[in-house]
Parts: sequence; structure tokens; C-alpha cells
Amino acid sequence: MSVRTAAAIAVVAGVVTTLLPLSATAASAAPATDDHRVLRTEMGTPVPNGPLTRGGVTETFDLTVKNPTGKAVTYKPWMLLDPTGASPLQSDDVVFKVDAVDAPATKSQVGQQDGEWQGLFYPAASGSEGMSGFDIPANGKMTWKVTLGLGANYPTNNGDFNFRASSYNASVDPSAVASRVFKVDPQIKTGALKTSFKQGSSDMGGQEQRAYYDLNYQATGDGSFATGLSSTLSLTHPGTEKADFRLQAMIDGRWQDLTAKDSRYQLPEIPKGFGAASGIRTLPLRVSLGKNTQLKKKTTITMEVEVSLSKGNTVPFTGGYVKFPLVPIVETEPTPTPSTTPGKTPSTTTVQPASATSSAAVAAGNTNVTTTGSATGSLADTGANSGTGLYAGLAAALVALGAAAAWLGARRRRGLSA
Repeated sequence: MSVRTAAAIAVVAGVVTTLLPLSATAASAAPATDDHRVLRTEMGTPVPNGPLTRGGVTETFDLTVKNPTGKAVTYKPWMLLDPTGASPLQSDDVVFKVDAVDAPATKSQVGQQDGEWQGLFYPAASGSEGMSGFDIPANGKMTWKVTLGLGANYPTNNGDFNFRASSYNASVDPSAVASRVFKVDPQIKTGALKTSFKQGSSDMGGQEQRAYYDLNYQATGDGSFATGLSSTLSLTHPGTEKADFRLQAMIDGRWQDLTAKDSRYQLPEIPKGFGAASGIRTLPLRVSLGKNTQLKKKTTITMEVEVSLSKGNTVPFTGGYVKFPLVPIVETEPTPTPSTTPGKTPSTTTVQPASATSSAAVAAGNTNVTTTGSATGSLADTGANSGTGLYAGLAAALVALGAAAAWLGARRRRGLSA
């Protein structure tokens, strides 16, 4: 069973989301019991029976719904188109019309629940635009003539499609749903739109305070998108604290701030005509936490992108995500430089070799380096007066040598006089 068939309960709301009032949805969309999944749909051979072309001749075929049971069963038509190719379909990309043959007068229309192309029809007299169905009599049947074709703007990057005749009230036997593949001319190699995140080459500083990622877009297959591509991006984390995300994108060669609207960031649009020949399109992104963040430690962030057509059918049809760690940016206070009294002689006098003096001079010119008077012989940095202690030490040493010489002389004289 396909995803859309399994989701038939919700489909009534989705002819076009505004078609059905919410109060009617629950009653109309109530799933049929297994006993009611009894109808059988059959599709006749299309006339003319050939490939469809964009803006070309339409084809018609008979759709017959049979009820093999002994009681009437309501049929609510749901024609599903399963496309191949990269692009979602707009409502007018496929021509669709239904006329009654052996059934009450009928009206038809196209809906796009969840971004899919869906054909619906209903009794013209009901005026309910899809809410009412057809009561197929016991052991009876009804027949309609369906017209199908391609609009002039059917995407060039889409190919053949499968067409199925089901029901949104689940009254058709799943094993008896008629379907047919309609060929599209010219034949193409179909592909898809791929999105991916790749960690950027910028240095994260070892602190994980900024995350750099390249968001890449790449189309495969033939053809191109007939409209622009719109992308929105979200940033989330597991907790409930305010994160104060700061997102920037490299636009026109410089980092530009992006502002979230309804928790999503709008990224630059990719112009129409994007296809495999366009190569890989890259948007560099940079993420950090602002000063108002309530996150105080490393947190795993999820960055997710969703891509849609920029107009018409704007339901996202592809996307991707990446997870990465992020920590708040902590601004440290500068360490104050200790002050000294100019000309004050150090309590311990040490004569330094020339190499140590040279190293101290280099350190004195680097505000990020702190040197201390330790066992290694490094000199304390005292700014412009850093040489005062050295000269004072040399003077003290000379005085001490002079005193020693005087004492030795006096002792010698005393010895001689004795």
C-alpha cells in the first residue's frame, strides 16, 4: 500500500486545502471497514493511444467502477498521479477533465494535498466540491470518460507517470485499483535534486564557537526546473533554553546576517533553469550563538534545509540536515599588567647573560606573553623602565667588589703591622 493510500483518512482536506471545511473532514474521511473495500476500478485503452507531448493532443479513456456486492457502496473518486523526475507538478501541468457516461452529471478539479497532483470529481448537483460521492448500486456500475494530457509547462526534467484510480474514502479493494503508465515524449533520463551539507574549510578555532558549512545543491538527469527554487533553513537544539542563533550566509562575496521568520531563515533563491548542466551550487553558511543565549555549555545543534518551488506548488519536496556541536562565545577580560616603581632595586640581584636579556626584550614587546622572575632566569616585564633593575644590579655588584678589595687590603696591612 502506498503512503498516500495509507493516508486516505486525511485526504478529504486536501483536494485544495481550502476546499473542505474542517467540520466536514472527519465525517467524509472516516475510513471504510474491510467490508466496504469492495469496489473495483477499470481503465479502458486511451484514445489516441500514444505518448503525451507538452501542450499537445489529449487522450481519453473510460473509467468504470463496479460494485460486486448486494448493497450500495459510496465511491469518492481519487485519481493519483505518480510522476518520475526531479520537479513537483503544478496544478495545470496535467490537463484533467471527467464527463459522465453512465453516471450522474459530474464536475472535476485538481487538488494538491501535500504537494502531490490529485484529480477529483463529484456529482455536479451536490455543489460540495469533492465532499459528496457516487452511490454505486448493488451489483451495478458507473462509467465516466476521463480526458488527460500535458500542459505546455509540464517540467522538462520530468518523464512518464503512472495514473491510478482509487478512492479517498477507502471503498476500493486495494487489489482492484486500476492504473496505467502514460508515456511522455520526448523520452528523457530522469533525475533528482540533491542537497547536502559539507563542513567548511574555515578554522573553528578549536573551541567550536562557530560552525562553518557549505550547503550544496546538485541536479541530476535531463532538463531543468521551470521555476526558481526556494530554500528555508531551521536551527534547533534538544533543550528548551533560548539559543539566540546567529546565522550568516556568504552572499555577493561577504558574510551577511539572515533573520528568522516563524523560526525559519529564508535563503537566496536559485533562479529558474537550474539543472544538471548548472553544476553544483554552493552557499557557505556560518552559525554561532549570540550574547543573549541561555545555552551555557556545548550543545548539539541540528541544521535542516527544505527546498520547494518558489511559486505555485510551494510544498517542500526535498531537503537535508546536519548535526554539529556548538558552544557559547566567551569573552575573557584582559589580564592587567603589574606595575613597578621605576628605579626600585630588586630584592634579589642576579646578573643575566646576554641571551636572557635579549629574550626578555622580545617578551616585553608582546602583550600576550606574560613573563615572571622564575628559576629559568626570565626577567619581569616592566615596560619602558625594564632596564633599571639590571643597571642597579650591576652597580651593586661593583660596590660589593670594591668593598671586598678594601677589606682584604686592610687585613693585609694589619697582618704586616703585627
